[in-house]
Amino acid sequence: MSKKEKLTDEQGDELLEQQQLAQEPQSQSDKKQSKAEAEQKSTLEQLKESVTEDDDAPVGSLTLRTILGGDILSAAMVRRQVWLCLLIAFFVTVYVAFRYQCQQDMIDIEQLEAQLIDAKYKALSSSSTLTERCRESRVLDMLHAKSDSTLMPSKMPPFKIEIPEEDE
Repeated sequence: MSKKEKLTDEQGDELLEQQQLAQEPQSQSDKKQSKAEAEQKSTLEQLKESVTEDDDAPVGSLTLRTILGGDILSAAMVRRQVWLCLLIAFFVTVYVAFRYQCQQDMIDIEQLEAQLIDAKYKALSSSSTLTERCRESRVLDMLHAKSDSTLMPSKMPPFKIEIPEEDE
């Protein structure tokens, strides 16, 4: 359809409406009123559908008194975020527990390292004492002091004994 035809159709529709209005003025006004009421109802229904109970109520003045009084905790926002708050509290608790455990482990490690150093020093001192007591000169002095041993140091230097191998 061309623009002229559309215009003529629209004009024709308008003329028909005007004729119907002239013929039935009262019924047409009733139709307009019912049409306006239907539009209002549809608008009201759209508002009812878009508005839910979860919508935030308009916040009044946020004062220190409302915060300290606990009124802010009853707000819809906090009620919706309760699981997030619990999750954050859980993670904070786990973090603190792990940190405490780590500090306890570090204290235990330091104590064990101190004990290890003490044990090394004792082992070193025991080893040096044993080495001192096991010297040949020291052993000979102890034997002469007690004079109950017939052991005497050798007058000949040590030598190697060679054993010939037998081939069979």
